[in-house]
Amino acid sequence: MKTIRYEELLRFTRSLLEKVGLDKETGEAVAYGLCETSLRGVDSHGVRLLSHYARSALTGRKNPRPKYRFEKIFPAFGYLDADNTYGHAAGGKAIDLAMPIAEEFGIAAIAVTNSSHPGALATYVLRAARQGYIAFAFTHADSLLCTYGGTRAFFGTNPICMAAPRENSEPFCLDMAPTPISWNKLLGSRERNEQLSGKYAADHKGNETDDPHHATTLLPIGDYKGYGIAAMVEVLCGILTGMPFGRDIPAMFTSPMDRPRHLGQFYLVMRSDVCMSQLDFENRMKRMSEQVANEPVKPGEEVLLPNDVQIREEKRRRAEGIPVEPRLFREFVELSQQFGVDIEILSDIKTDAEVNQSKT
Repeated sequence: MKTIRYEELLRFTRSLLEKVGLDKETGEAVAYGLCETSLRGVDSHGVRLLSHYARSALTGRKNPRPKYRFEKIFPAFGYLDADNTYGHAAGGKAIDLAMPIAEEFGIAAIAVTNSSHPGALATYVLRAARQGYIAFAFTHADSLLCTYGGTRAFFGTNPICMAAPRENSEPFCLDMAPTPISWNKLLGSRERNEQLSGKYAADHKGNETDDPHHATTLLPIGDYKGYGIAAMVEVLCGILTGMPFGRDIPAMFTSPMDRPRHLGQFYLVMRSDVCMSQLDFENRMKRMSEQVANEPVKPGEEVLLPNDVQIREEKRRRAEGIPVEPRLFREFVELSQQFGVDIEILSDIKTDAEVNQSKT
């Protein structure tokens, strides 16, 4: 395993996306979304997808130079037609539109149409929470969640995400799918020929399996409850937006790359000073976090809140670099050669042995 500094990875990603035709605003949004996600340790939705996103611009799957159309249907509710651009760019645009509306009216809801998958939703809600807002994000995806009691998927691994500011700390942030693992994580296990750590998937008959090669769907968390969460997200992102839903959504990796997927997203941004000052809210969030951390623990364990692991991992990776698997490293080299992106950014990559030596 090798590591690369976050700043260098961001520069490489930004330059590559510019080479394949993304305009500056879109390229910045996608590069930041991918690299920041890897920085936080969520590798399944990070730079491992860079090659796929580069091809998306060249084949017509995604619009690299969108012309957004935003319309406020009600004072605090609007919709953003993303012109089939990258979900990362559409998500950032939606949050930026929502914050001034929430500042005026206390709350803002933005439904996004004609988009693509936005990656890790935490990128967008954290953007708002770091400016003092409470934010929610939802997106749907192609059918990968095994229907409760069924043998195949209807809903996608439709994630939900929420963030809230805390005093003198990174925000609280819950970013979760209604499945124990993501499909990208399963694909990673399949590439490495590794058995899943649990029976998180189902085969073509709907039977539980921990073999990623036999998996055709992912199982829901909490049985029918996870399945119900996925259905709720579909209402907000597929039904409400007028976009395709359920089995009509084109698959991310297997549908024709020259056809847009027409996905929907839904964002909700709220002021945190509804019942008290923003300072008091953030202080209470801090107190809750401290009290939870001091709860009694089992031997060898610790009590954590959502985002605690990612905050720690971000600090560690900023200092030590972002891990890059051999397959991904080879992809970076090939992309740099194919598109003439300066390979020197890879010269700073260090092996695990070099990282460990620097610690000593």
